[in-house]
Amino acid sequence: MLPNEVFLSHASPDAAFVMPLVETLRRHGIPVWYSQTNIVGAQQWHDEIGAALSRCDWFALVLSPHAAASMWVKRELLFALQQKRYENRIIPILHQPCDVSQLSWTLPAFQMVDFTTGFDDGCRALMRVWGLGYTPAQNAPP
Repeated sequence: MLPNEVFLSHASPDAAFVMPLVETLRRHGIPVWYSQTNIVGAQQWHDEIGAALSRCDWFALVLSPHAAASMWVKRELLFALQQKRYENRIIPILHQPCDVSQLSWTLPAFQMVDFTTGFDDGCRALMRVWGLGYTPAQNAPP
């Protein structure tokens, strides 16, 4: 089932990985709520995050040491874990190896989408979650 909108939880220091991921998802027709592009100046960012979490129907979580140490990432994940509509719709994206149990004791049981072996391989696996094929960007670096 294709998502209406994916909430993308991440730690700010991982933006260099997250931005191309967001662009790839959007290019493949997956609507993504991403704080860097969806929160504009003068908005109450806390309220915007809450509204997006309440609206989105999929939750993707970019995992890294930065994310594992982030209280905000943990808060977003714990909210998603409590919501019935996110059941079987939480996608842990392994960007860098980390102790995911720092975020939740349940997270190690989730099937991870592994990006540690390469961006294209990770994207291919992620698109399969929704039954989509993956097409690399024309201008992607080798």
